Amino acid sequence: MLKYFLRRCISIIPVLLVVSILVFLFVHLLPGDPARIVAGPDADEATIQQVRIELGLDKSLPEQYLTYMGRLFRGDLGKSLGSKLPVAQEIALRYPPTLYLAAASMAWSILFGVFFGAYAAMHRGKWQDYTAMVVAVSGISMPQFWLGLLLIQLFAVHLGWFPVTGFTGNWKELVLPSLTLGATVAAIIARFTLSSFLDVLQEEYINTARAKGLLERVVMWKHAFRNALIPVVTMVGLQFGFLLGGSVVVETVFAWPGLGRYMIESVSTRDYPVLQALLLLYSFQFVVINLLVDMLYAVINPEIRYK
Repeated sequence: MLKYFLRRCISIIPVLLVVSILVFLFVHLLPGDPARIVAGPDADEATIQQVRIELGLDKSLPEQYLTYMGRLFRGDLGKSLGSKLPVAQEIALRYPPTLYLAAASMAWSILFGVFFGAYAAMHRGKWQDYTAMVVAVSGISMPQFWLGLLLIQLFAVHLGWFPVTGFTGNWKELVLPSLTLGATVAAIIARFTLSSFLDVLQEEYINTARAKGLLERVVMWKHAFRNALIPVVTMVGLQFGFLLGGSVVVETVFAWPGLGRYMIESVSTRDYPVLQALLLLYSFQFVVINLLVDMLYAVINPEIRYK
């Protein structure tokens, strides 16, 4: 298991290197001049050129990339062009709210998504199956902003059970945003779980288990569940990666101080250091999540580590 883990860790190094190059080139190809933004709209050409030299933009792209990677290895993500604060500090302020929201959303999404998907598979063709899938399709089709406003109106304004907006660390503040953000994810997981279970239930060993007279719930949870989980784990990993990137809609509706809103702000203000750091962070998160998914594969099905 340790050798498999080390082999997977080594394999992600070139991926991260390629991603860093692509992100660097993408940010530098965006329209706009960072030096002009820093200098201000009334600055003359001499001032702009001086700022360009201070930012290292007068050097060639390879030199700029090597300089950037050197700072990156030291943990220096640069300074925001807008706030003039270190980008790492700005991200550190916004990452915990995004992480809490993503974790809470994913937790209940997995719980309900896997349950309803497996429940629908157990009652295939019956009213329970149709009801579960109607709920799943509704969750996928429902706009997040509408669901968020509906939950605010019902549970915050009328009933007063939960706060409306903001994040101060109280668990109640997580409930409505996580329900809004996780509704679509839970529906996707439910549909994916149903499809995976139906594929596994057609395997020969499942027919053998049924021929032995085992109860259907024993066949489902003891024989089919583990193998059906493998593709579901992949979907959960991808969805969690997206959730960690923040949700602009949910964060806007609930005034949530997360990375999604910060990304949009950096794009609108042409804050290139922030944009570059966030893109690298998102890419790194996906790579790490894929690594963890691979490790879960090896735990669920030990044969994978030997292939």
